[in-house]
Amino acid sequence: MPLTAAGAQPSEGYRHEAFLWSGKDEFLAGTVPFVQEAVAQGQPVLVALIRPRIEWVRRELGGSPEGVAFVDMAELGRNPARIIPAWRAFIDDNGGGSRALRGIGEPVWAGRRSPEVTECQVHESLLNLAIGPTVPLWLRCPYEADALDGAVIEEAHRSHPQLVERGAEQGSRRYGGMAHIRAAFELPLPEPAAGHVDLEAFGVADLGRLRALVRQRARDVRLDPDRVEDLVLAVHEVSANSIDHGGGGGVLRVWREPDRIVCEVRDHGRIEDALVGRRTPTGEQGRGRGLWLANQLCDLVQIRSLADGTAVRVSCWL
Repeated sequence: MPLTAAGAQPSEGYRHEAFLWSGKDEFLAGTVPFVQEAVAQGQPVLVALIRPRIEWVRRELGGSPEGVAFVDMAELGRNPARIIPAWRAFIDDNGGGSRALRGIGEPVWAGRRSPEVTECQVHESLLNLAIGPTVPLWLRCPYEADALDGAVIEEAHRSHPQLVERGAEQGSRRYGGMAHIRAAFELPLPEPAAGHVDLEAFGVADLGRLRALVRQRARDVRLDPDRVEDLVLAVHEVSANSIDHGGGGGVLRVWREPDRIVCEVRDHGRIEDALVGRRTPTGEQGRGRGLWLANQLCDLVQIRSLADGTAVRVSCWL
């Protein structure tokens, strides 16, 4: 039974909903008719799922209908902060908000690392801010309810204004609104586990020293040689931001976890723009370019800004 009424489209503007599913049949019932209705109405569709579920949908559709684009979310969403720019590009490439669109986006799936899941949850909250309320995009976000932790499903209720569950569409009574968006941006980061942590205070004259430290530590943990300079450049950009906008300097911490190298820059500045680093830079844009670049270079970028300052944590998987 299709989960969307034929011809339904939020012509009044943006619709962001969590689709809670269990089993392949329920997944297909909540995605394939959704895509078919869009195709019948001439609405472009972007389907961003992990590869096995892309193949499920394609088989049911009989291929890739005109106007439907498929993207492997395991690649696009490797760093969750890269997903919002992709949705913005989809909108811009298809009328810039003047045309009805649909999307399916699955940022969280069973097996994602815990810090990735947390950043996916931040991403889902920020989607309510990143896309204007008048943009006619209907975005459905699948969650495999019987494979994900209950806390992940609970958070989906808080970060999505609408829900699709057991064949019914309804508003989420637990949706957190703007307060939840700000809370996600202010969520404290966990402290490093016991072990060696390099700690370096820095100012404008110290960027070369920071680059050398990060380069050496990346080599020490045998980060892929092709990634070493990516991490060095990302830390340089984030540290330069602290010098420019965080009071003239900050503190760099570097440590290893079992599956990643982590570099964290803290300063006394405060970021008010929760979407910083998630907007593709333009010629006129100054602030945010360094954090955007860090998101392109690293596997995970975690930004938190509280009353006492800002922390930016960049990671590369080993």
